[in-house]
Amino acid sequence: MPEETQPDQGTPLSRMRRRLAPPEFPTDDRSRMRMVVDSLVLHLHPTKVPQSTLRWSYTWGLGGLSALLVTMLAVTGVFLQMNYTPSPPQAYLDVLALRTGTWFGDLLRNIHHWSANLLIITSVLHLLRVFFTGAHRPPRELNWLLGVGMLLLVVAANFTGYLLPWDQLAFWAITVGTSILSYIPLVGQPLSRLLLGGPEVGPPTLLTFYSLHISFIPLGILALMAYHFWRVRKDGGLTIPKSASQQEQPAPERVTTIPHLVRREAVWAASWVAILFIFSMLIPAPLEGIADPAVSPNPAKAPWYFLGIQELLLHFHPLVGAVIIPALGLAALALLPFYDVQLENIGVYFRSYRGRYMSLLAAGGAILLTPLWVVLDEFVLDWAAWLPDWPTLLSNGAIPLAVVLLGLFALDEVLHKALRAKTEERVLALFIFLFTALVVLTIIGIFFRGPGMALYWPWEMPTTYH
Repeated sequence: MPEETQPDQGTPLSRMRRRLAPPEFPTDDRSRMRMVVDSLVLHLHPTKVPQSTLRWSYTWGLGGLSALLVTMLAVTGVFLQMNYTPSPPQAYLDVLALRTGTWFGDLLRNIHHWSANLLIITSVLHLLRVFFTGAHRPPRELNWLLGVGMLLLVVAANFTGYLLPWDQLAFWAITVGTSILSYIPLVGQPLSRLLLGGPEVGPPTLLTFYSLHISFIPLGILALMAYHFWRVRKDGGLTIPKSASQQEQPAPERVTTIPHLVRREAVWAASWVAILFIFSMLIPAPLEGIADPAVSPNPAKAPWYFLGIQELLLHFHPLVGAVIIPALGLAALALLPFYDVQLENIGVYFRSYRGRYMSLLAAGGAILLTPLWVVLDEFVLDWAAWLPDWPTLLSNGAIPLAVVLLGLFALDEVLHKALRAKTEERVLALFIFLFTALVVLTIIGIFFRGPGMALYWPWEMPTTYH
C-alpha cells in the first residue's frame, strides 16, 4: 500500500512566520462579538476553574451578586442624576417628578434604592462566607483587608445617598447619623462640621453628600473592586472546598470557564435582575413629606445599618458606644487573618464538625443574652444612679464595658478549658457571638424602639407620633 503522504510543512522560515502571524479576526458580526465577550470574561476569570468551586452551596454567588448590584447602581444612578438637582427644596420636587412625570422614573429610583440596601447585606454575607471557609488567611490577607475597605465604602455610599430625596425620613436619619461623629475625641466636631458644611444638616450638607455619592465614593469602590478581582487570581483563585474529615486535599478537577462558570453566572445574574425588577415594581422606595428642620419625628432614628450603634448609645457613654466599641470591632475585623492563621482547614465551613456546634452555641447564646442585657439595662441597671459621684465616662462607660469584656473573657475560658476548643474555633465562636449580638441590637432598634426610644412590642407601637 502506498505510504500516507504528510502535508508540506514548508521551510523553517515559513513555519516561524505562521507562528508569529496575528490570529485571523472573524469577519461576521456574531463571531466578532463572541470573541470580544470571551476575551472580556477571560480577563476576569482564568481559562479553567476547579469544578468543586462551582457549587452554589460553597460561595452562594455572593461576590458576583455584589458586583452585579454595583453595576446596576451605576447604571440607574446615571439616569437618576440626569433628573436631579442637589439643592433643597428642588431636590424633593425632582424626586416627586421622577415618580409622576418621568417614564420609568419611579421604577429606576426603586431599583436604585433596593439595590443599595441589598448591596450592604450581600457584602456582609460575602465577608462572612470568606471568614467561615477560612479564605481570609494567608496568602489572601490583603484581599480580606480590601473587602473590609469596600464594605466601609458601600456603607458610606448608602449613607450619603440616604439624604438625597430630602424628605423627613432622610433629613432626620442623617441628623442622627452624623451626630455620632461628634463624639470622636479631638476631631469629632471639626469632622462633623466639615461633612455637614455647617453646624447642622442644611443645603451645604446636601451638596456635599451628593458630590461624595456620585464621585469619590463610587471611584473608590470601583478601584478596590478591580484590584480585589485581580488579587483573587493572583492568590490562586477561590479556595477549594473540602469536608471537615478530609485530611489531604487531592488535586481538583478543572473545567473550562466558558461555558461552565459563565453559564452559571449568567443564570444567577438574570435571576436576580428579574427579582429586583419585580420587587421594585411591587414595593416602592420610601418617601415622606419634604424635610422640615422645625418638626422632629419621635423617635428620630439613624439609617437601619447604624441602628446597632444607636442602640449602644442608649446603654453606654457616647464615647464608649459610638467610638470605642465600633473602633475595637473594626480593628478586630481587620486583624482576623493575622491571629487566625491555621491553614489546614481552609475550605472547611466553620473549621471542623466541633466548630459548627460551637458556632450554633455562640449564636444561640447571643440571641438569648443580648435582649436580656438590653432589658436589664433598661429597667434594672442604673450605673449613674448607683455611682452618682463618679464621672459618667466611668459609671456609664468604662464599668459597663468592663462587665461586657469580662463576659467575653469568661466565654473564651469556657471554650478553651471546658470544651477544649482550638484557637481557630475560639476565634470563630467569639466572632459569631459578637456579630449575632450586633444583628440582635439592630433588630431591636428597627422594630422595638418607639417614642422616646422606649421599648415597645411591635404590635403595640403607636402608629403616628411626633
